This record gives sequence, structure tokens and C-alpha cells, in this order.
Amino acid sequence: QLVETGGGLVQSGESLTLSCEAPNYYYIGWFRQAPGKEREGVSCISSLNDFRYYVDSVKGRFTISRDIAKNTVYLQMNSLKPEDTAVYYCAAGAFVREGLQGGVSLCVFSGEYDYWGQGTLVAVSS
Repeated sequence: QLVETGGGLVQSGESLTLSCEAPNYYYIGWFRQAPGKEREGVSCISSLNDFRYYVDSVKGRFTISRDIAKNTVYLQMNSLKPEDTAVYYCAAGAFVREGLQGGVSLCVFSGEYDYWGQGTLVAVSS
């Protein structure tokens, strides 16, 4: 049900915008998984109150947004770094809890989400 597009190969410092076609669930989250590493949350957006959250590693560089008419959520990624290289997934959750765990919003914890896309590869060369 979720389809991510927009991945590709870019050089360090360049930008990419990922798109996620998703129904209007309560929360949409973006996650990524680098080779040999666990999946990590990147950002999320709430359809209820437009709450948006970014993890520290992407804050100030990534921007999440939503086009309700198109049922699409975007992740604008600027100033990309080689360490941003990963497969990026969007996920939808109907019952994402609000609050913090370890100082991090629960909306970027993968266990809060029910539906996942197939992923799109972002590769950043130095």
C-alpha cells in the first residue's frame, strides 16, 4: 500500500526528495537502514496536528511534508552526507503513541508502525 520513490546516487552536499504514496494514516514515518546496520527512524509527521519530528542526525538538513490532496508525504534531504547512504522506507501507523522514550519521540520507533513500503535506495558518494 505504500510506495516510495525518489532514491538515487548523488554526491556529498547534494539534495534528493523522496516521495511516499500513502493513505492518510495517523502518522507517516521515514526510516532508513544502512548496510550492516539496524533500521533507524529519521522523521515523522502527524496528520492530526501536523506534528513533525526529526532525529538529531538529520535535523536542519531534512524536511518532511505532506500533500493531503495527493496522499503523498515527502522527505526533502539537503546537504547529504555519505553516512546518509541507506535504503529509505516510509511507514504508516494508525495508533502511533505520542511521547518520548530516551528523549526521542516515539513516532520514530519502528514498532509503532503497521504498514511499510518496499524501500528506495539513497547512495551518497564522497
